[in-house]
Amino acid sequence: MANTKQLVDRALNAGEGILQLKPTWVPRVFCIPGRRLKLHPDDLYAYGADRGGIDERWFCSTTRADNGPSTTPNEGLSEIVVPDDTGYSLILLRDAVEEMGAAIIGQRLMSKYGKLPVYSKFFDNLGPLPFHLHQMDEAARRMGMEPKPESYYFPIQLNNYGGRFPYTFFGFKSGTTRDEVRHCLETWNQGDNNITDLSRAYALRPGTGWDVPAGVLHAPGSLLTYEPQYASDVYAMFESLVDEQPISWDLLVKNVPTDHQQDLDYLLDMINWEDNLDPDFAAHRFMKPKPAGAYDEQQAAGYADMWITYKSPDFSAKETTILPGACVTLHDSAAYGVIFIQGHGQMGAHAVESPTLVRFEQITQDEFWVTEDAAKDGVQIINDSQTEPLVLLRHYGPENPDLCTNS
Repeated sequence: MANTKQLVDRALNAGEGILQLKPTWVPRVFCIPGRRLKLHPDDLYAYGADRGGIDERWFCSTTRADNGPSTTPNEGLSEIVVPDDTGYSLILLRDAVEEMGAAIIGQRLMSKYGKLPVYSKFFDNLGPLPFHLHQMDEAARRMGMEPKPESYYFPIQLNNYGGRFPYTFFGFKSGTTRDEVRHCLETWNQGDNNITDLSRAYALRPGTGWDVPAGVLHAPGSLLTYEPQYASDVYAMFESLVDEQPISWDLLVKNVPTDHQQDLDYLLDMINWEDNLDPDFAAHRFMKPKPAGAYDEQQAAGYADMWITYKSPDFSAKETTILPGACVTLHDSAAYGVIFIQGHGQMGAHAVESPTLVRFEQITQDEFWVTEDAAKDGVQIINDSQTEPLVLLRHYGPENPDLCTNS
């Protein structure tokens, strides 16, 4: 049997530095699927109804999902599709990075982080999520975890309807006090603790996005969301009732030391008060797409390359559109993950297509990891359609040199 290095070498050679990945599905017990992930309706509860519905698909993930004691061994971890004589084999992307780090993610990230420090996902919920935060550095590391800043982008192609509540609460209204938030925690078991009365809801617009630092309270709305983020699954729910569904105190303190799980001051200290009380939150955190380079030159060459995530030092992302019939070579200074959301064609040695419907265990041709060497050499993408655009989302790791150059 081939070892990890042999399998990765085979995949890299066959894909000319581009790795094909199998879809990674993640359930959440506190969520109701929005049914926009293209997952077959019969597979929405493939992990079992007791685990909750599948409302997330993770991309290029080396981070295991933290879904409590029932979490399966490889839940949340992406698998590389390795072609062989009988069809294909599968190997965890995490294992490939551990074995051949720089060849997969580049020497810059490997030297500084020793791992792939980002992943991305589609989040797809029918209604709003509870008002919650992802712990900042100190609180996360006390649990042996890492902070999780994240960002949002709402792809037009996957948002044919808005769900029950296409608005997201962010932070607190100016003047909100620590005692007011404390009162919300004290009244947890009385039903709705009304914590979002202290916040503002912002309408979500397809084709735009938001930057969400660690420690910022937010209640994501019901648009399907593309979420580049730091490689962590740490969180704390601060809202006790959402969409008439009670939220357990356990989901507030799941990533809190045992001796602080009833310590309200400790819980309040997890909040980034400066960012949450920012009176110009929207001006500082809202993102509209902006061109990555000379837009007119791109259009003349048959494509459009737009930054959609660009306010965080921890990750960045682009939406790239290849016009019908066009052939384009994309050059990047860093490795990146890819998900195709519209059309079909070729990317390097791989046929690519955005599927209409996917079964739980099905292999697709829409998700890839592009190594740093391949990115620097240039990736040729061909749109085989004469009528439909070929659209891909690309996420990058920390301190992307190209973002620094274009900013």
